[in-house]
Amino acid sequence: MKSFRGETLSWQVADGVIELVLDHAPCNEIGSATLVELERFTAALELLQKDCHAVIISSQRSEGFCAGADLRELYRRSQALPPAKRLAGVRDFVERIHGVGNTIDAAPLTTIAAVHGVTFGGGFELALLCDLIVADKMTRFCFPELRLGLIPSFGGIPRLKRDVGNGVVRDLLLTGRSINASKAQAIGLVSQVAAEGDALRVARATAAQVAKFDRDTTIAAKKFIKPIPYEELDQEVDIFCDLFTRPAVEAGLRKFVESTDALPYLP
Repeated sequence: MKSFRGETLSWQVADGVIELVLDHAPCNEIGSATLVELERFTAALELLQKDCHAVIISSQRSEGFCAGADLRELYRRSQALPPAKRLAGVRDFVERIHGVGNTIDAAPLTTIAAVHGVTFGGGFELALLCDLIVADKMTRFCFPELRLGLIPSFGGIPRLKRDVGNGVVRDLLLTGRSINASKAQAIGLVSQVAAEGDALRVARATAAQVAKFDRDTTIAAKKFIKPIPYEELDQEVDIFCDLFTRPAVEAGLRKFVESTDALPYLP
């Protein structure tokens, strides 16, 4: 299937590039509907990649790339289960997300995230799956999970450790602070900073550059320089699931879910 349009995302193939576009109000929170459509994308990727050389992931939402996991939905779905089954329900969701992430991470194609605005939590983790991140100058990256007593759960910690120094990893994780695109480029997280609204154009130009090289050589180079930390990814799932079911975390999530305050990334 060379094109698809769902409730939360779409993709199409043109000139050897697969463009996956997130579009789910308010800011592409990743819940069950997005997960199902991401799984549909990764299932199609096996066939699509045979005739392509690059994947670009971007967002149609003006608020940003992605605000992260839909914790409100995850909490409500878990609370709807009998207590004995809540942990299994959370683990199933997180493991499915990891399945999607590992498939994109290991894809032989050159993967490019074209990000803008809010790139928080699971959205940050989605960008970290990609080989290259192109960020417009208004982008902000953040791991806010510790504010709720959690850690990133979509593979963010092992992949951030793979890409940048431990000092950066600890600062982002333990303080919950955000960094802008210029800072992200300075620490080696972002490969290119684009003008506001220009990230997708720059990502497309980068994909065109990739097409100039021998595909098999590019695939071999990527496999060599981008190991996937499977063991640490499994450990992350275990830690997140343990934390999610602790009473203090459940109380914090309940307060977050019941809050009617405007989300900090919204106008």
